[in-house]
Amino acid sequence: MSRIYWIVAIVMAGGLVLLLASGDSGRTLGIDSDAFARTLYLGIFGGVVAAGILGSGVRLGEIGRNLAIFLALILILVGGYQYRYELQDVASRLTAGLVPGSPISMTASDGRVSVLIEKRPNGHFETRATINGRPVDVLVDTGATTTVLSASDATAAGFDVSTLAFNVPISTANGTTRAARIVADEIGIGQIFRNRQTVLVASPGQLGQSLLGMSFLSTLSGYDVRGDRMVLID
Repeated sequence: MSRIYWIVAIVMAGGLVLLLASGDSGRTLGIDSDAFARTLYLGIFGGVVAAGILGSGVRLGEIGRNLAIFLALILILVGGYQYRYELQDVASRLTAGLVPGSPISMTASDGRVSVLIEKRPNGHFETRATINGRPVDVLVDTGATTTVLSASDATAAGFDVSTLAFNVPISTANGTTRAARIVADEIGIGQIFRNRQTVLVASPGQLGQSLLGMSFLSTLSGYDVRGDRMVLID
């Protein structure tokens, strides 16, 4: 092994002499001096690494297999980063297939997020939202001015309904009732999130389905209905 290190030392010394001899000409052996220096450095580094591997006594077959595994891991990591948005979309679609009503989040190449909501068999666009990080099923209602939670969903989201003052008149499918005004720290539909949203809580027993209203939808860049799909655009 000492012979290999002597060879590396001689090559390094010879390369340095050639670089010094080239002076200010900018070229060494017909190659740009900077490129020659980089090639010399990489060659010496590779030679030292190769000498160390060969001197370790490890079989070449095992070395090749380990290098192949290492390169494969690098390719997987690079590929995962390059196609991170596509992989995120696939994960969202798988989740939507496993959990009916789950929103499908999609991220464009410019980073803009859109969420796709499928029409349910009952003809309504219903999806799973998160209120303060808690899952709540909501019906998307463009006719509702404000997002309205049922009393049970408000409780599930962490609000103490017994302490609320139900003094805001609202109209529901069951007629006119009263609701309480609260502030949700966060409302999320897929990967679209809004903070500090004012919402209403219907009186207990007066609303069977929570509504996602215009107070949330109006904060979006846009939304549209395409057949049996509604697309929310952040």
